[in-house]
Amino acid sequence: MRKGFDGLSGIVLNELSRDPLSGDVFIFINRSRNRMKLLVWESSGFVLWYKRLESGTFELPASEADHLEISWQKLVLILEGITLSRVHHRKRFSLAKRAKKVA
Repeated sequence: MRKGFDGLSGIVLNELSRDPLSGDVFIFINRSRNRMKLLVWESSGFVLWYKRLESGTFELPASEADHLEISWQKLVLILEGITLSRVHHRKRFSLAKRAKKVA
């Protein structure tokens, strides 16, 4: 967790083969899962958020890959310490689902 803007954007570019300037939020969590950094490019530069838990750990979604994509809603739940397996999602409108029905 020693890397800053340049080091983390280098990981995004070289190890994840992603564009750090895309506007996506890139999440980095330490091995003991009590510290998290979020890297995102905004219109004029990088923003780096850092959260250190005083107790407890961040829960991560189950995955066998070294990286995964999650929604903004899941990220907020992880940051707030809510157990992901117990979350119940209510039905909501989705433009993508509507487009599939029309096509």
